[in-house]
Amino acid sequence: MKGRFWLFALTIVFILIACKNKKRISLSGDDPVDVADFIGSFEPQDLPYQIEDTSVAKKATDSLLISYKVFTQLVPDSVLSKVFGKGAKLKIYPMARVPGPEHGTYLFVKALSGDRKVALIVCFNKNNEFITAMPVLQVDVSPATQQFFVIDKRYTLSKSVTRKNPDGSTSDGRDVYVLNEPAKSFLLIMTDALDEKTVDVINPIDSFSRKNKYSGDYVKDKRNLVSVRDNKKPGRITFFVHFEKKNNCIGELKGEASFTSANTAVYRAAGDPCVLQLNFTASSVAMREMEGCGSHRGVDCLFEGVYVKKRETKKKTSKK
Repeated sequence: MKGRFWLFALTIVFILIACKNKKRISLSGDDPVDVADFIGSFEPQDLPYQIEDTSVAKKATDSLLISYKVFTQLVPDSVLSKVFGKGAKLKIYPMARVPGPEHGTYLFVKALSGDRKVALIVCFNKNNEFITAMPVLQVDVSPATQQFFVIDKRYTLSKSVTRKNPDGSTSDGRDVYVLNEPAKSFLLIMTDALDEKTVDVINPIDSFSRKNKYSGDYVKDKRNLVSVRDNKKPGRITFFVHFEKKNNCIGELKGEASFTSANTAVYRAAGDPCVLQLNFTASSVAMREMEGCGSHRGVDCLFEGVYVKKRETKKKTSKK
């Protein structure tokens, strides 16, 4: 009887040691990872679940790193390239796992590239099949804004931003989404735009020379502007773009573009994955984002559209 007891005890000890020494699945390498193991490696959280911009900006531990190869084995690489552009060097970290509708799963990840920090939601169905993904929060550099994201128990996703205005007042904006699983996308069901009256768009190149035939201001309205000015280098222009679209999506870029043809100029800069094309006519400019300019805009919009050239007001000279 004693022998059986000690045999049983030793068996339990060996099982405990084996469990303790069981190798933890690594997500940081290049080896294939089973989707169930991938999902199971995320820390479970209850609903409602909230993300703040400060938590996305916070430095993560590299021991939790998810390699790009592992991530894109299970999630299409277009999810990241739409946000960061192709070829961006990324660090990806797990944030949380929450239950999704119909026994599915929602994962939250943090992706970093240079100064750009974005939180994304990645959705799987009950069979652990990928459905869709969407950026839910992008850290900005403005000290006047605070952002947070919430998913509630009804699986409603809310992106919110609060801005402190120069006059001391505050403005709030919010976009609300729900998952449309058959369409494999998120549906925007409500939006409250920020009050924009207290913030002016400042054109940093307004005073620059405008002798080039394409130099001038091209506008849609007071808050959507492509400003073009002369450049000291032949075959180049200096430009500034500011646009604001629905879903509180704002983009801004100042740089230099080189003419690739008589009426086409292209922006490229070392260390910046963004490639922006400007096609001019005598009365307009058409802007097109050719490569990912995500570091210069929000996650839900692109640099695109046609802007009409604004006529210059000529100063009247007094007759003597």
